[in-house]
Amino acid sequence: MSQTTFDLAVLRSFVAGMDLGSFAKAADRVGRSTSAISAQIRKLEEQAGTTLFRKAGRGLALTDAGEVMLGYARRLVELNDEAAVAIRGVDLEGWIRLGLQEDFGEVVLPDVLGRFARAHPKVRIEARVARNTELLERIDTGQLDLALVWGASGVTDESNAAMIAEPIATPSMRWIASSTVPWQYDSGEPLPLIAFDRPCLFHSAAAAALDRAGIKWRVAFTSPSLAGLWAAAAAGLGVTVRTTYGLPSTMRALEDDESGLPALPSIPLALHRAAGSASPPVERLASLVMASVREAHVSSETALA
Repeated sequence: MSQTTFDLAVLRSFVAGMDLGSFAKAADRVGRSTSAISAQIRKLEEQAGTTLFRKAGRGLALTDAGEVMLGYARRLVELNDEAAVAIRGVDLEGWIRLGLQEDFGEVVLPDVLGRFARAHPKVRIEARVARNTELLERIDTGQLDLALVWGASGVTDESNAAMIAEPIATPSMRWIASSTVPWQYDSGEPLPLIAFDRPCLFHSAAAAALDRAGIKWRVAFTSPSLAGLWAAAAAGLGVTVRTTYGLPSTMRALEDDESGLPALPSIPLALHRAAGSASPPVERLASLVMASVREAHVSSETALA
C-alpha cells in the first residue's frame, strides 16, 4: 500500500485558514486566489481520505478527523520552516537577553525558544520573566535586548531613542473567574477583586470600569505573581482581569451577559527592543516571538467570536 505524502503548501493554507477564521483571508496571507485555496482544501480531504469539515450554522467547523489533521499540519509546517531557517542561519552566533510577561511563559518559552535554540545552537539566550515596570527598566538600561510588554507602543524616549517598540496585537481585557467554582455576584456587596500589587495596568482598568459603573469593589487578594492570581481566582476568592493568553484550565473568561460587570478596554501588546540591538540573532528571535504571539491572538479572538 502506497504512503500518502501531504503537500506542505496545502497544509500551510489549511493552517492559515483555521488561524484566521477564513480561507479568503488565508488566500491573502499565502499569496493565492480564493479558488486556488478551495482547490487545495479539496485536495487535502482527498489525500486524507475522510471528511475534515462539517457545517456549523452558516459556516464550517472541523470534524474530529479535521482537528487531528490540523494538529499534524501545524507540526509539519513548523518543522519545514524550522529546517529552512536552520540551514540558512546555521552560522549565527551571539547572545540574546529576552524579557517576557508571565502570560506568555508557557506559550513562548517552550515553543519559540525551543525552535530557535534547535535552529541556532551557537546563539545563547537568557530569558527573564517579569512584570512591565521591571522589563521596561531593563530595556532602558541595556540589560535586555527584547521585551514583550503590555501598554503603549512606539519610541518611549525621543531624545535618545533608548527603546523602540513594534505593536503586535491589541487583545481584549476580560473578567476572569474560576471554571470549577460557580460564578456568583451579589450586587449588595463590594466586588472582590484579585490583582497584582500596584502599579498594574489591568488593576487600574478594572477599578476605573467599576467606578464608572458605580459598582463598589474591594481588593480581596494581591500577589506579585500571575500564578498567585490564578490560584486565588480558581479557589473562588473573587474575579481578576487579564486577557485570555495563557489562561489555565482552572479559569474561564466570563461572558458579558453573565458577569453583570462593565465592559473592559483592550490593551496594546508590543515587542520592545533596546536601540542598537538589531543584530541578526536578535532580529530572527524578534520575528519568531511576534509571529507566535500574533497566532495566539488570532486563535484567542476566533475562539471568543
